[in-house]
Amino acid sequence: MSVQPQPWPEPAPEIAAAIRAMYSGKREVPLPVRVRDQLGELFADDQFAVGFGQRGKPGWSPGRLALVTVLQKAENLTDRQAADQVRADLGWKYALGLELADAGFDHTVLSEFRSQVVTHGVEERVLDLLLAALVDKGLLAAGGKQRTDSTHVIAAVRDLNRLELAGEAVRAAPEALSAAAPHWVAQVLEVSNWSRRYARRIDTWRLPTSQTKKDQLALDYGRDGFTLLKAVYAPTSPAWLREVPAVQTLRIVLVQNYTRTVGGNGREVVKRREKDSEGGDGLPPGSMRLTSPYDTDARWSAKRDTFWNGYKLHISETCATAADDAARTAPAPSGKSPAGAPHKPKPDRAPRRPNLITNVATTASTLPDSKALEDIHQSQQRRGLLPDEHYLDSGYPSAELITTSLARHGVALITPVLLDTSRQAKAKEGFAAHDFTIDWQTQQATCPAGKTSATWNPVVQQGVPKTVVSFAAADCTPCLLKQQCTSAKSNRRQLSLHPRQMTEALRTARAQQQTKDWNTDYALRAGVEGTIQQAAAVTGIRRARYRGLAKTHLDHVCSAAALNLLRLDAWWNGHALDRTRTSHLARLELALTA
Repeated sequence: MSVQPQPWPEPAPEIAAAIRAMYSGKREVPLPVRVRDQLGELFADDQFAVGFGQRGKPGWSPGRLALVTVLQKAENLTDRQAADQVRADLGWKYALGLELADAGFDHTVLSEFRSQVVTHGVEERVLDLLLAALVDKGLLAAGGKQRTDSTHVIAAVRDLNRLELAGEAVRAAPEALSAAAPHWVAQVLEVSNWSRRYARRIDTWRLPTSQTKKDQLALDYGRDGFTLLKAVYAPTSPAWLREVPAVQTLRIVLVQNYTRTVGGNGREVVKRREKDSEGGDGLPPGSMRLTSPYDTDARWSAKRDTFWNGYKLHISETCATAADDAARTAPAPSGKSPAGAPHKPKPDRAPRRPNLITNVATTASTLPDSKALEDIHQSQQRRGLLPDEHYLDSGYPSAELITTSLARHGVALITPVLLDTSRQAKAKEGFAAHDFTIDWQTQQATCPAGKTSATWNPVVQQGVPKTVVSFAAADCTPCLLKQQCTSAKSNRRQLSLHPRQMTEALRTARAQQQTKDWNTDYALRAGVEGTIQQAAAVTGIRRARYRGLAKTHLDHVCSAAALNLLRLDAWWNGHALDRTRTSHLARLELALTA
């Protein structure tokens, strides 16, 4: 398939006339029509040409396929339904510049398009182009306020326990090898015996209930897996068999779940790995442990009371208040309605500018939120949309991030930091670290009793550079305030300090978050929860449609673009974006109260 970048055709006159007739008066045009009128050729072909060849049979326009993918997410359609919309819906034909009799494409083209986009690493291109168009229209700009939060994403694979995982990994490998090298499989394996156990998926038959039988079945899976790998890695076997993905996955699953040793009689002994606490050989950390042979990027993770197998999604959006909008006047909606008629915004409303998603980051489910923040800022910087103030929950910040985000990106993190965890701070009795005066120039600390520290030692604790400040026992032992200061057996107080900038940033942040004004301002962060709920309801982001981190991220990028278009459509049509529903019962209560 080849692509020769071409500009999008203008909407066919007969389609434009039909839409003008159907949506005259107060009827609002559908989303695809509004997008074409307001944003024109949103996704140019040349932006995706890197993923397609220049020779061969001409394929469908990748730019228009990108728009189809975004509209598909906006309406939560399957590939087959989206292809049907291209063939039958006038609004979609108008947006894509198709003729009335255009037959569209087969639904499998969308899957091929996603694969090419992911293979060539241009999955961010859809959101990049949309945000760039909105910047040109004055709807987005660097600075201001943004907020970010994360949510869980369930992988598009069945949840497997360790026994099922081992069995399915062993089953998947000969299945793939039988398709790739059937003659080799027939030579090295007893096909009838293997077919009896591995012809069907492991989850289609009932596992034994006895723990003894389960343990024996697990060992059988391990022995069969090692037998298959021994045949694959034999010198007489084709070397390329080792590169089959299912074989590589089987090798990893066996290493993570089994040990293989040679006994005194020269026989191999296969044992199942168990936790160190249970006297076993230990299991790999959760961030490395495979959970399915069909999605090697998915991981088990837990957050509060949620336990899931999959990924984690971080969504960032603008969050301008009414006062911010008044200070930065938004341009009035402009453009033309279908077939060239002037667009007239409703005069009786002045809707606030919509909050728009500026970044989505899909990560492993085991990656802490704080580890994702730097990549989020780099993506925003690449798009020229770094905020001045970034509202986050307590899972994102650290002393280092608070200082480096401001120094490196000019972004102030508005987030609650963890409070002092010392005994004195928790009990709110005695002297916590913030009650000591630190003189960084002379490298001394002064306690509330007026004594100065005796030692100042730079150390590294858990990979973090810190400074341990100690007071002399001769000063602490006779001190009248000792009971309020320390209960250490060494009879002296010690402080563990971050580097100067981090310590001062932490103290400032802890002091600020105790004030009413800070908490009133920080309430702005809660709005991102509504965005996550909207994304889950409209586009289903909490359940992955595809396998693998890259394709799941592409799905999230298209979902973010779709949500932006839905919000812009409401704004272009003059609808309030912060409407809340009031039930009849609540209205009755308000009426009775009045």
